[in-house]
Amino acid sequence: MNRETRILKIQDIEKTDKPIGKIEIPWKDRLEPMDVYEIPLRFLVYNKYNGRILSRTKSYENQRQLIDAESTEGKELIEKLLWDSKPSKNKETLESLKKLKQEKVGIITKDGIIIDGNRRAMLLNKIDEIDYFKAVILPVEYAGNPIEIEKFETKYQLGEERKLDYNPIEIYLKIQRLYQQLSESNYPNEGDKKKGVRVDKKAIDLIYNWIGNYKNINSANDIEYSLQVMNLMDEYLEYQDYNGIYTALDEREEQFRGLTNWLNTFYGETSAKAFDGYKNSDVDELKSVAFDLIRMKFKNEKFRYLAQGQKQNHFFGTREIWSSFLSNHEKIISSFKEEQIDFNINNLEAHLNSRDTNLKNNIGDLIDENVDIHYQKLRNKQSQDEPVKLLNKAIDSLESININSKNFSKPDSLALTEKLADLVNNTLQKKSPKRLLSHIVKLLEEIDTEKIPEQEKEGAKLLTKTIQSLGYQIHKNL
Repeated sequence: MNRETRILKIQDIEKTDKPIGKIEIPWKDRLEPMDVYEIPLRFLVYNKYNGRILSRTKSYENQRQLIDAESTEGKELIEKLLWDSKPSKNKETLESLKKLKQEKVGIITKDGIIIDGNRRAMLLNKIDEIDYFKAVILPVEYAGNPIEIEKFETKYQLGEERKLDYNPIEIYLKIQRLYQQLSESNYPNEGDKKKGVRVDKKAIDLIYNWIGNYKNINSANDIEYSLQVMNLMDEYLEYQDYNGIYTALDEREEQFRGLTNWLNTFYGETSAKAFDGYKNSDVDELKSVAFDLIRMKFKNEKFRYLAQGQKQNHFFGTREIWSSFLSNHEKIISSFKEEQIDFNINNLEAHLNSRDTNLKNNIGDLIDENVDIHYQKLRNKQSQDEPVKLLNKAIDSLESININSKNFSKPDSLALTEKLADLVNNTLQKKSPKRLLSHIVKLLEEIDTEKIPEQEKEGAKLLTKTIQSLGYQIHKNL
C-alpha cells in the first residue's frame, strides 16, 4: 500500500469510525487530548529509524542499501531487527498480548508511520486473530514536520513521560541525529574546532530539554559529552575500516567514555597526569592502543591501566613504562597478519565479529600478558620506597619456581638466574661490602663438591684458584 492510499484510509477511519478512547499526548509543548482508534495493521509502516534499532538499521544501510520500509522485504527486515533487539522481552510481551491483547496505545502519523509502538505492532503482526493496532493519530505526516516529530518521539520515549530503556549505543546515535537535524551540521571534532567551527549550544540545550535526565545524562554538558563520545566511536569505526557499521560498537560503551575523558585531558600537552614532556603525538599513540584493546573487548579494569587517574596510577604517567608497554604492544599487533575485510559478503556484521574474535584468539593472551607485566612494573614503581615489600614479592616469586623442571636448565633460564644473582650482589656491594663477603662465604660453604659433574671439575678447580687469589688481594688491601 503506497503512502497516498494509506493517508486516505486513515482519514476515512478518523471520519467514520467511533474512537475507542481518548488519551493526552504531549504535542507542541502542551498536553493535547487525542482520540484512540483501531487502525488495521496493514495500513501501517514501521519507523526504520526507531530508537530501539537505530544502530542496526544505520549499519545495514551503510553496508548495503536504503531500507524501503514500505516493501515486503523492508518490513520483514525491520521485524527481524526489532525481535532480535530484545528476544526474551519480546517473547514475554507476545504472550501477554495473546492473553490480554494490546494494553498500551501506540502513536502514528497521518500517513501511517508508527512513531511509538513499533515493537508492539511487530508482535501483533505475529498473532493471527489480531489485525488492528490501537493508536492515536498525530495531526502531521511523517515528512511534513520532521523536527517536531523528532522532538515528540524524544520527549515521549526518553523524557519524563516514558523513560524508554534504549540500548547503550542507540542513545548516542539518537543524540547525534538530533544535533545534525537541529544544527544542520555534524558536531565538530577537535580539528574542526581549531578551524573555527563552532558548537551549536542552542541545539545542545534543546536536546537536553527534550531528553531530560536519562542514565548518564544530567545536564546539557552531558549531551555535548555524548556527542564527543559518538565522534570518537565514528573515528574508531573508520580506524578499523568499519565505517558506519554501528553494530561493531556493541558492549564497548564504557571504554569509549573513558577514552574520551583521557583525550580531553591529555590533548594540548599541558596535563600533569601524563609523563613529563609528552606530546600530542604520544596521545595519538595512546588512542591507537586503546582502539586495539576496545576491539578485543578488553576488561574495563585492565583497560583503565592505560591512562586512568593520577599519573602514578597508570602507564601513560611514566615515560619508561609507557615506552616499554607501547613497544611491546606494537610488536604483538604487527606479528599478526589479518585477513582483508570482504565487504561483499552477505552477513558483514558476522564477518566483522569473526575477524575481531580471530584477532583476540590469536594475540589476545599476549596483549593481556603485556598489560599485566607493565602493571606489575607500575606497582613496583609505586612501592620503590618500600624495599621490604618488593623484596618479599621477589622472594615469593623465586620460591615458586620449580628448579627441577627441565625448562629451568635451559640456557635462557640459567642466564636470567645469573643476571638476578648479579643484581643482588651489586646491591649488596653498594650498600654493605661486608654483608656481600659474608654472603659469598655462605655460598662457598654450601657447595657440595660431590655433586659437581665430572666434566665441570677442572673448570671448578680453576675458579677456586681465582677465588683464592681474589680473597688474598682483598685481605691485603684491607
